[in-house]
Amino acid sequence: MVVPLLNVHIKSLGASPTVAGVVGSFYGLLQLFSSTFVGCWSDVIGRQYSLLACILFSALGYFLLGMSTNVCLFAIARVPVGIFKHTLSISKALLSDLVSERERPLVIGHFNAASSVGFILGPVVGGYFTELESGFYLTSFVCSSIFILNAGLVWMLPWSEDHTENNENEQTTSNSKATAKSNYDPQVKSLANGAMKYDESLWIQVVSVLKRIKSIACSDLWDIFLVRLLMSVAVMLYYSNFILAIEERFGVKPKLTGYLISYSSTLGALAGFLLGPITKLYQYNTYALLLHSTVLTCVLIMLYSTALSIWTVVLSSTFLAFSTTVGRTCITDLELALGGNQASGTLIGVGQSVTSVGRIIAPLLSGIAQEFSPCGPPSLGVGLALVAILIMLINTPRYCSSRNTKLKSE
Repeated sequence: MVVPLLNVHIKSLGASPTVAGVVGSFYGLLQLFSSTFVGCWSDVIGRQYSLLACILFSALGYFLLGMSTNVCLFAIARVPVGIFKHTLSISKALLSDLVSERERPLVIGHFNAASSVGFILGPVVGGYFTELESGFYLTSFVCSSIFILNAGLVWMLPWSEDHTENNENEQTTSNSKATAKSNYDPQVKSLANGAMKYDESLWIQVVSVLKRIKSIACSDLWDIFLVRLLMSVAVMLYYSNFILAIEERFGVKPKLTGYLISYSSTLGALAGFLLGPITKLYQYNTYALLLHSTVLTCVLIMLYSTALSIWTVVLSSTFLAFSTTVGRTCITDLELALGGNQASGTLIGVGQSVTSVGRIIAPLLSGIAQEFSPCGPPSLGVGLALVAILIMLINTPRYCSSRNTKLKSE
């Protein structure tokens, strides 16, 4: 609702394009560095409290945004949102905790589809409110209210049953050990209680977060994150100058191009509901599905960059919406499959940080490529996609062996 209106609002506050760009980059940097820490934090303290904190701080950010009457307040309002707006990442981690590995691509695909519907409807609702008097401020307050409503829904969810059972099991085992060691010694009991309180301290949480991040940094998952980065940049280069390139190459007006983008977004949302039959067709082999969707994405971007008519662009956009949706879901599932569910929040957070790096790199590469040709950005995207495919082919034995090991264990 609010994101498409940000540039218009900050311009109305008297900010120059440079200042607006600095504020936008500042938000991107906050997202880049906070996503990994927030995801790991959710692994340490649990999904419920981390999700509630992210929702409430995001609500605060949009509330402050609705009160921003100058550029300084606008920039301050973006800080809590930039740090804590990771509700989608924590929700994906929560879903990965609740479902089996075989069902995970289907569930995450449905979740991405529901999110895409929100991104389709949000700008329409925000545009309607903007037509009213003080429309941006009204839109911000409505968005903040929706976040507060979501916080209430999260609070009312039946979290206690599963967590209570786990906590009871942990408490009974710890109590039995304490009883065996202490033999009714009150001093040892007090020390045990103090240790439990110390374990819950903020310092222990920070140390645990840093250890989890270090374990991911020292792991052998960086080829997966590199594939994510390359494909993210490739798709962003495809969309970077889409409206301008279509107008220059085929004389299509921006209004019709906007309809084409909405059409692709709608197909992307529908593609999320088709992941169930597709994964069954591939016998739940996420790696093979990711490889084939990546190859298809590369071919479609190449088809777009060499298109001679607008109908070729429509054709490529139609299938690209499906391939990118499938690829985005499969790369997340492959990260979780190779990294383990115990650090699902950390893994998803690192993945979001990698995507944020792509958002920083893609505009720069797009600007350089456009100096040569309107087809320069998508052509460069094809090259990056080919590198990603090559990395996946080189690491095929490792992916397949880890998958076969897990299937045997199951």
